[in-house]
Amino acid sequence: MTQLSRYPSPLRYPGGKGKLTNFVKLLMIENDLVGHDYVEPYAGGASVALSLLYEGYADRAFINDLNPGIHAFWSSALTQTDALCALIEKTPVTMDVWHEQRQIINSPEAQGLELGFATFFLNRTNRSGIIGGGVIGGLDQTGPWKIDARYNKDGLIERIRKLGRHRGRVVLSNEDAVEYVAAWNDSAADPAFLYLDPPYFEKGEGLYDNFYDAADHAQIAESVSTLAHPWIVSYDARPEITALYPDATTIRYGLTYSAATKRSKGAEIMFFSDGLAVPEPMPGDVTTKQVDTAKRLLLA
Repeated sequence: MTQLSRYPSPLRYPGGKGKLTNFVKLLMIENDLVGHDYVEPYAGGASVALSLLYEGYADRAFINDLNPGIHAFWSSALTQTDALCALIEKTPVTMDVWHEQRQIINSPEAQGLELGFATFFLNRTNRSGIIGGGVIGGLDQTGPWKIDARYNKDGLIERIRKLGRHRGRVVLSNEDAVEYVAAWNDSAADPAFLYLDPPYFEKGEGLYDNFYDAADHAQIAESVSTLAHPWIVSYDARPEITALYPDATTIRYGLTYSAATKRSKGAEIMFFSDGLAVPEPMPGDVTTKQVDTAKRLLLA
């Protein structure tokens, strides 16, 4: 399996959903959701969305992110593919450039391709992909890994060009997630499947620019409760979150993730809308062979 197929997204993202991709595929197969539109109100790195789109599980991918920089990146990748790839190709990966891109991110006037590239540059050169975090290797570049450790230009350009070839099947939005989900309550005509991965309850403030307070989490729970489409929601496992989904089918699992210099196995929780059959393997444990077997049975 190539690096490109393993990691379809050009972005790295804290709490990334990539390890859940096989589970979501199996879920879609077992619930006859293959070929439906797939919706991510919190796109971030959109790794699941891109995998489902490229491999034919989803007809279209609807990705939404309120963060201006993340939205600018996806917009640039979809609509200014050649210009973005040219910037990646010609821009040196140095500390001087890192400081320049950091200034752009912090400028309220930055927008479009300039903002999209700055977001991409910092995402690929900062620890754990945290835009506002510290650079890989430290400011003095004395760490064991250097600024360009996660910046394989050729591979990243290939991922962006592939996305550009699929632009006609991607619908990008820049809305508040609560309002975005509410809009899907009025769009039951085309079958869709929604996956919500809101900011972590416990550590969201340290990982995301747009973190949530308790009221925000409650709004999301209320919004999905009236959805006419099937949905799943994943979180860090906290009793405050569990209390918001009292009637939903729930599973708990562990995913190994990294943030800054630490790696740990965090307790995660996933909620399912009424009527969804839950695959037996836990998220993160589903193998590609299991997915391929299920897909063959579906097509038989």
